[in-house]
Amino acid sequence: MRNGGITATVLLALVLGGPLGFPPCHGGELRVGIARVDVSAPQLPVLINGGMLARTGTKIKSRLYARALAVTDGEELVCIVIVDSCMLPRTLLDDVKRQAQERTRIRPDHIAIGATHTHTAPASMGCLGTDADPRYVPFIKQKLVEVIDRAVASLEPAEVGFAQANAEAFTAPRRWIRRPDRIAVDPFGNRTVRANMHAARNPDNVTGVAGPEDPYLYLIAFRRPDGRPLCIFANFSMHYFGDRDISSDYFGVFCNYLEQRLTRGAPFLAIMSHGCSGDIWRRDYSKPREQWDPFPTLEGYAHALGDLTLSALKGVRYTADVKVAMAERRLPMRYRVPDAQRLEWAKRIVEAMGDRPPKNVTEVYAREQVYLHQWGETEVVVQAIRIGNIGIATTPTETYAISGLKIKAQSPLDHTVVLDLTNGGDGYIPPPEQHLLGGYNTWPARSAGLEVTAEPRIVEACLQLLEEVSGKRRRPYVAPRGPAVDEILELKPLAYWRLDEFSGPTAVNLIGTGNDGIYEPGVVFFLPGPASELFAGNGKVNRAAMFAGGRMRARVVLPGDAYTVSLWLWNGMPLDARPIAGWFYSRGYDHGLQSYSEQLGVGGTETGGRLVYRFGSRTKAVGTANAGRWQWHHVALVREGTEVRVYLDGKLDIEAHDVPPVPREVTSWFFGGRCDNQANWEGRLDEIAVFARALTPEEVQRLAQ
Repeated sequence: MRNGGITATVLLALVLGGPLGFPPCHGGELRVGIARVDVSAPQLPVLINGGMLARTGTKIKSRLYARALAVTDGEELVCIVIVDSCMLPRTLLDDVKRQAQERTRIRPDHIAIGATHTHTAPASMGCLGTDADPRYVPFIKQKLVEVIDRAVASLEPAEVGFAQANAEAFTAPRRWIRRPDRIAVDPFGNRTVRANMHAARNPDNVTGVAGPEDPYLYLIAFRRPDGRPLCIFANFSMHYFGDRDISSDYFGVFCNYLEQRLTRGAPFLAIMSHGCSGDIWRRDYSKPREQWDPFPTLEGYAHALGDLTLSALKGVRYTADVKVAMAERRLPMRYRVPDAQRLEWAKRIVEAMGDRPPKNVTEVYAREQVYLHQWGETEVVVQAIRIGNIGIATTPTETYAISGLKIKAQSPLDHTVVLDLTNGGDGYIPPPEQHLLGGYNTWPARSAGLEVTAEPRIVEACLQLLEEVSGKRRRPYVAPRGPAVDEILELKPLAYWRLDEFSGPTAVNLIGTGNDGIYEPGVVFFLPGPASELFAGNGKVNRAAMFAGGRMRARVVLPGDAYTVSLWLWNGMPLDARPIAGWFYSRGYDHGLQSYSEQLGVGGTETGGRLVYRFGSRTKAVGTANAGRWQWHHVALVREGTEVRVYLDGKLDIEAHDVPPVPREVTSWFFGGRCDNQANWEGRLDEIAVFARALTPEEVQRLAQ
């Protein structure tokens, strides 16, 4: 109901004296409002965002909606809007927030507006080869103001609870590291693509995934005091399913399915928000091709995810006594602008294009260079929301899964979800180490143009804001510790690197004796490691580093000539790719191969996957067992004077006799590569320990179990 443009909510607040334009309630009493507004294009055809080149949509397969959730504790009022859109520009959303404030008195910095990231929605902003649709932009702006107004006007008493469910069958990493001999060419004509999306369609081309996944479906559940459902706010890290006609993708089908199942004679709203999935998709390329698509249809995928939600909701505990808070920060950011040579190349191509849109990838990225040069810098919006013991952090980017895991692991609140593409469409923000690997997610453009340090800056801003809204300090990340860690510590190692860091350059020595390692460029982090139950315990995931040309180097001083190196390895290199699949341990001086250095690796065409031990440049011994590919194995090198024994999975595999000692003054140890950087390791390593004595066969077997 309206009176001269003033909402019913504002009129009621003026009469009753409620703060921030909504009816007063007792401190800590939760009130929630919901609304849904159709944002399907009123006129067709319409430009569609989500592809490299521009296209138009002429048919609506499923209606598109903006779904809004307003939450207040009587002191603070916040509103979250999730829109069936590929992405939304900050300037448009800032306009919407100002207009919404005029209608509802809600503060602009207390409104979060995010996109679901369906790739088949009308273009609300320009990106790559597609421009914003000029007829759709004013329409979507009007509808977003409307849905906020409706949500705030519908506030009613509510209770809130939280749940999460393991949904690993629904999501998988999509960015894979290519073999060093199969690096691809970027749009600028340079051979830089060491990692790219979907490169594992041919598994022979890749060594492994470039990052972890976040397998959990997060659910914030609201119900009425009488127990009837009011709203489910879901968050999941899976990029999109894929459709052709104008479609809300799995996000909309999921919401419709839950609304059909949970409506109980009163309005109910389901919302699916986009989690951190810049490097995530649904297809698991690590499995045989026939198992890539466990849910081959969009509807089947969304309904199965809905059934998982319904099951998880059964254990939710609700409360109405919560505090609501929200904070925002606007960060200035630089674009990675082209140098003079690339800009000249781009301008020539764009001038030849005239006013037409790009027709190929080269033209797309040429035009993007001109845009980045013209703009130079921008501003990104980061927010945090608190609803009781639940935190919501927002990023305006296509955020990698590892970034969301960093925020969740350190959040001061009990439960935290992270939204991406919220309050802007600022493109991919790979962690800094990922830029070296190249690929589409790193090519400078509006889709991935922010400075190399954008990811750590945005993650840190999210954590600071979560501290602000919670009134608590963040939790320092401590890797989970299972019984296998204690097994290693009981054997008194001189150094023990778990390789469980979120980022480099430091590989922490758990012993604390100062022997921290250094990761070189060409290493990525926080991938699943071996034997999680043993090394992490309690259902946690053990973490490992993935090596892609770089090494971890450390300085270790031995008191004598007896020592043991124990580690877990996972080889990603095909065994027919090169003579040595990869060297994973070396001791010697950097940048060269000395006659007294030693190396241990997995053979390729030379030995068919068997372990190879070399001293200097001569092969001293070759193992008998196959170390395999994409499998975890334990390896221990035991040295006692001139005798060397190497164990594979607890069994003696190599014996070498009369091997001269490595000079004691050689204190440089390399893991993930050889001291001369030849045939470095392509795969994961984990749980590396160095002992200042020769372990017994029984002790090695304990470490390998």
